[in-house]
Amino acid sequence: MVFLAFEGMKQLDVAGPAEVFAEAARLGAPYELAYVSSTGDPVGTSIGTRVEVGGIAERVAHADTVIIPGGDALPTAPISAELRAATAHLTSVADRVASVCTGAFLLASVGALDGRRATTHWAHAALLARICPSAEVIPDALFVHDGKVHSSAGVSSGIDLALALVEADHGPELAREVAQQLVVYMRRPGGQSQFSTMLRVSPSSQAGVKRVVDAVSARPAAPYDMAGLAMIAGVSPRHLARLFEAEIGMSPVKFVEQVRLETAKVLLLRGESVAVTTQRAGFQNAETMRRVFVSRLGMPPSVYQQRFATTTRAV
Repeated sequence: MVFLAFEGMKQLDVAGPAEVFAEAARLGAPYELAYVSSTGDPVGTSIGTRVEVGGIAERVAHADTVIIPGGDALPTAPISAELRAATAHLTSVADRVASVCTGAFLLASVGALDGRRATTHWAHAALLARICPSAEVIPDALFVHDGKVHSSAGVSSGIDLALALVEADHGPELAREVAQQLVVYMRRPGGQSQFSTMLRVSPSSQAGVKRVVDAVSARPAAPYDMAGLAMIAGVSPRHLARLFEAEIGMSPVKFVEQVRLETAKVLLLRGESVAVTTQRAGFQNAETMRRVFVSRLGMPPSVYQQRFATTTRAV
């Protein structure tokens, strides 16, 4: 079990999975954890701590599993040749490779995601899809497995992925015992869109699309249908549908639903009732809103509110 460490890495991306595998080892699984960097030198993490490593990445001859953590700079800054070389070498000598959060960008930089399904933090999924067009990026997944490559979403989902790997290696009973000891979910319900608090849409180059996006975002509770949206855009309904797919990546009707869902999530987290939220978010009725929540987030509105509105749970 080899962890690649590098300057600026997210410490929880390493510490979370490492605790899972270390706990599994304490319970009898034959995991041995090792940490390497491209130079063999200690590295600084995202929270300012220093992490000691036991060797140089390119001197690893074989690894059953390699864990590639993420870092804040990976999606936006050039990746050094040394870090790419370390990633490429570890990927080539590993039986399986697992990225955590933006670690997927490291795998993409060496071609390890080409032709594969993958995921990353929801805020960077669209960018990953653009820079690695041959990969199928799944933005709502907590983790994805395709061949020898595993990838997980934002930060703490590395724990979810590590538990899944323990289960694959040694069965659900051990994975369940590890989860119990660490007081974490064996498998969290829903995908990572349940953690998004706002709809992020890239600015459109099409004036008609921008008018629709601005109108729906400003008044999500207003009545919208394709004819009305097309009138706002100043184009035909069919042309508007083509523009939305090209610019936004979804149909106009799905966009309206997504804006209403995001609005409802904010209202619920502010403490509004389901009835008030239904009306202010623009859903036809509470049952319609419930179906959208269950379909998109894997839970009804009341459960979403209870789970995410506060860290305090009533006894």
